[in-house]
Amino acid sequence: MKTAELTAIGPAEQVVRCVDAPDPGAPGPGEVLVDIVACSINPADILMIEGNYATRPTPPCALGIEGTGTVAAIGAGVTTLKVGDKVMSLGRTNWTQRIRGSAEAFARLPEQVDLEQAAMLKVNVATAWLMLKNYVDLKAGDWVIQDSANSGVGVDLIRLARAEGWRTVNVVRRAELVEPLQALGADVVVVDGPDLASRVAASTGGAAIRLGIDAVAGAAVGRLAACVAEGGTVVNYGMLSGEPCQVDAFQFVFRDIRLVGFWLAKLMRGMSFPEIQDLYAGLASRLLDGTIHVGVEATYPLVRIPEAMAHAKREGRNGKVLLRPND
Repeated sequence: MKTAELTAIGPAEQVVRCVDAPDPGAPGPGEVLVDIVACSINPADILMIEGNYATRPTPPCALGIEGTGTVAAIGAGVTTLKVGDKVMSLGRTNWTQRIRGSAEAFARLPEQVDLEQAAMLKVNVATAWLMLKNYVDLKAGDWVIQDSANSGVGVDLIRLARAEGWRTVNVVRRAELVEPLQALGADVVVVDGPDLASRVAASTGGAAIRLGIDAVAGAAVGRLAACVAEGGTVVNYGMLSGEPCQVDAFQFVFRDIRLVGFWLAKLMRGMSFPEIQDLYAGLASRLLDGTIHVGVEATYPLVRIPEAMAHAKREGRNGKVLLRPND
């Protein structure tokens, strides 16, 4: 059986290789065996491989936050899944041809779902949805502002918010990103800058924006906080700038702005399996109704994983890079 292995912490295209590994064997009681069909290469995978994530793996080790497949066999006592079911792996070692694990290590997916699209559901779509739902009680017509709006999470957030009747202000770094995001359904798209708050106010008619979502940290989170209404909340889920969050104390003391952090992995550790199953069943339905669709630029077999890593790190891609372990 072929699997991806991290050999050292370093540049992803140099330190991840395809190796032969023992087949996991038949499932035991309460277990299932899954053939992995598709895996996303997520930015968090790259950060972890290169030593820039919240957790640091110890090489040599298996990899892969996202993966979907079909149930190949079930062990005694498993009643929630059957052979042939489509599933999402909830583990983080998915860049492999087969996985054996507890039945509760896999979320069941609808029969009609496309497994490539579902392989991009676990992290980005769930992150966008939970940030929209968990911090502010948004009503139809309410506004949300986000930076890094052209990112995977950003695009998913635009699509999900539009489906719910929430309006979005989307902050980008380059003018050429404005029209593509408007075509996706973004209500307002603005280029970041020191006068961001005044331009956002002008673009929204002075709307009270109660929720801000930040992936950049550094000074960008301060600019976003200035756009949010008094008593509003800013959720930080990334640090693309590589710098600490920089927010003027004025925003906290005199405007009662709240800054909170979001990390999907930590949140999910506090969820029960039925809650996780319900979350992904709901998000999978957004694939089926067309709310969510992610472009795929390229797919690679495991034997070409160094090329896949290099491709996933390119800027200016027009879609995600996926692995197809059993091709």
